[in-house]
This record gives sequence, C-alpha cells and structure tokens, in this order.
Amino acid sequence: MINAIKSELLSKLKQEHCFWSYNEESIKDISDEILIEKTLLHLDLAEIDLLFKIYPYRTIKQVWLEHLIPQEEYLYSLNRFLAWYYFKAKCPDAYIKSMATRHFNKMFV
Repeated sequence: MINAIKSELLSKLKQEHCFWSYNEESIKDISDEILIEKTLLHLDLAEIDLLFKIYPYRTIKQVWLEHLIPQEEYLYSLNRFLAWYYFKAKCPDAYIKSMATRHFNKMFV
C-alpha cells in the first residue's frame, strides 16, 4: 500500500512538471523528504492527506519546518494554511514567524 501511494504521488508530481530538472532515472529514487516537500508545495489536499497515511505526522511536520517555513514571505499563504489546517497552530502567523526565526537562528549559531 505504501509503495502504491508513493507511486501515485510521484505520478501526480510528474504531471505537474515538478521534476523538470531531474534525470528520469533519479526520480524513482527520490527521498521521502523530497516527496513530502514537493507534495506539500504542488499537490492538493487529497494528495497531502495521503502523506499522512504513509508517513508519521512528525516527519511531515519536520519537512515543512525545515523546507517550507524558511521561505516565509514567498510561501506565506501556503504556510499559513498548512499551519492552521494540518499542524493545528492556534495563531498561524505568530507560529510561522517564530519557527522561521528559530530556523534562521540555528543557521547562525
């Protein structure tokens, strides 16, 4: 079941041309982290829901915090929605700001 869901997500990501810079062979071996990131960025709620069927909540949240939150201004609306809908942040704006600040502070310590 897990491999079927991963294949479905990869297929949908290919349809969205998310791997235009990848060699066709390397797409088969992308990491779970990249699959999660690309799904959060490019696919719809139904596909994002599938992520939660095959990966732990913690893993998905960690990818979001490490890869999408640092793009704070660029992905503002998406991050705000994800924070509220999937990660149950009571004050999405404040949460995103604090997580982005924490991420940048880690980089310079």
